Amino acid sequence: MKRIALVITMVVTALSGPGVVNASVDPTTTATPTTIAPTTTTTGVSDFPVPRNSGSGRRIVFSNRQLRVWVIKGSGEVIRTFLVSGMRGQPQKGSYFVNSQILSSFSKELEGVKFRFMTRFAIGRNGADIGFHEIPTKNGVPLQSEAKLGTYLGGGCLRSSTADAKFIYKWAKPGTTVVVVP
Repeated sequence: MKRIALVITMVVTALSGPGVVNASVDPTTTATPTTIAPTTTTTGVSDFPVPRNSGSGRRIVFSNRQLRVWVIKGSGEVIRTFLVSGMRGQPQKGSYFVNSQILSSFSKELEGVKFRFMTRFAIGRNGADIGFHEIPTKNGVPLQSEAKLGTYLGGGCLRSSTADAKFIYKWAKPGTTVVVVP
């Protein structure tokens, strides 16, 4: 009987999805299994404070050390924060302005490399544009996974998930302030 109760518990666990299943293994009693919702934690924007000396008003802030971006309303409220990949020290510390946007673009240096949702705001050491865009692809294959966001990868631009690149593309307009901090 214990073997049957154990099998029932395993089947209920498999069918009920995530969570903890409470079930009796006492052969003399019958219990109705119940699922307890798993404990989850949500990472919110308040978990990542905006860096000091990063300006005020409506702006985008990028920390090169943290490889993190904050999107901030004019009231100072952070409405989005996310990890990016980029190049150590690029762009240099300072205040910039979004100067152009293009839905689909490509690399001038790397043949076959394309990306979408480009929001340009700086010029890099090699004279190329720097901006926010989705993770680039070569022949349709992403050059990195989203799991690698938050690491130094790339030639100067700030790579993000498609959802975050699209958000920046829609939220920022030419003239939007971008502040880069160490």
